Amino acid sequence: MTWQHRAATAADLEQIVAIYNSTIASRQVTADLEPVSVASRQQWFAEHQGTRPLWVVEQGGQLLGWLSFSSFYGRPAYARSAEISIYLATSARGQGLGRYLLEQAIAAAPTLGLDNLLGFIFAHNEASVALFERLGFQRWGHLPRVAVLDRVERDLLILGQRLTS
Repeated sequence: MTWQHRAATAADLEQIVAIYNSTIASRQVTADLEPVSVASRQQWFAEHQGTRPLWVVEQGGQLLGWLSFSSFYGRPAYARSAEISIYLATSARGQGLGRYLLEQAIAAAPTLGLDNLLGFIFAHNEASVALFERLGFQRWGHLPRVAVLDRVERDLLILGQRLTS
């Protein structure tokens, strides 16, 4: 399948939130335990209109997935590093869209002034860990039992890739 991404617009926010909320029940992807509202994501969306973009992939008027770049740790010394997050609609999972978005993020990072990309992934999300590792990310950190999902303690992995030498 051939994918194309574009910058997200305000008109996309409702579908972006719907995709995000569709991942909550799985307890695989996000530490949110309850669905979020479109209103609660307005500020987050606004923060992605500059040097930390938010991309969407659309097909037939429906969003299939999105990727965001987020500032890492919020301090100026970390400005050349960003966390990336990928969320896919249920119907788009397992078709290569996650790989496409991650490859595009790696390719675009230098033009965004980034030397390092980071992914924060639950250790039990084996598919996402494998995807990032296949594309050259390494385990830079392991935070044992830092999340509690339905009374089960979960580990968080920090996967990173240095893009420049």
